[in-house]
Amino acid sequence: MVFAKEPQPGRVKTRLSPPLSPAEAAELYRCLLLDVLDESAAAALLLVLDAVVAVDPPRSTAEFAARTPAGFRAVAQGAGELGARMSHVARQASAAGAPFALLRGSDSPCLDRVVLRDAVAALAKVDLVLCPDRDGGYNLVGLGGRALARGPCGGLFDHPMSTPSVLRDTLARADRLELRAEQLAPGFDIDRFEDLRWLAAWRLEHAATRCPRTLAFLDERRLWPPDDGPRSQPSSRV
Repeated sequence: MVFAKEPQPGRVKTRLSPPLSPAEAAELYRCLLLDVLDESAAAALLLVLDAVVAVDPPRSTAEFAARTPAGFRAVAQGAGELGARMSHVARQASAAGAPFALLRGSDSPCLDRVVLRDAVAALAKVDLVLCPDRDGGYNLVGLGGRALARGPCGGLFDHPMSTPSVLRDTLARADRLELRAEQLAPGFDIDRFEDLRWLAAWRLEHAATRCPRTLAFLDERRLWPPDDGPRSQPSSRV
């Protein structure tokens, strides 16, 4: 389940402006989202999963459904803060009889099918799987059957979600709900301009990438932070 927003200037990736303009930040987010949808569709096919995009705002649900990759269905995230919307979507998965659910963000370009496969494997042993970010949050939540039944109604995500302590807070609530939790190797998401350095470093270490639109956009617009490397090698690794 990919959590997605309508890529409108001033509504997405606002912490990237400045130095990016609101229009550039929205276009970067659009590229991130398209790359994430493509990778998630491939993972769903490989792992025999249902592919869902959870949309904010709700009025954009039909439009998203028309332009997502084949096999996706679109649902509305619901109302409220992010934690409430995550609980709402998780309850939908539980009501549909899903044995587990993976909830991922749309701004983590290097969270690929390998990580999703590892999350599915971990859910055979534990109730909750989290892939931490470097800022104290996480970019992937795996909910097993017990977590789907207890978590959304038990307040698993009933705390502020955009804080440096969100991973710690979620694990503490999982402990109170007696949910067994496991953390995967940490990743990163793109929230601030400085976070693009993580993406630049990741590209230098990998011969192939999972986010061609994102890298091409950053290269073509020359939007990388100074002295990060990809400026001098614009597209040789895309």
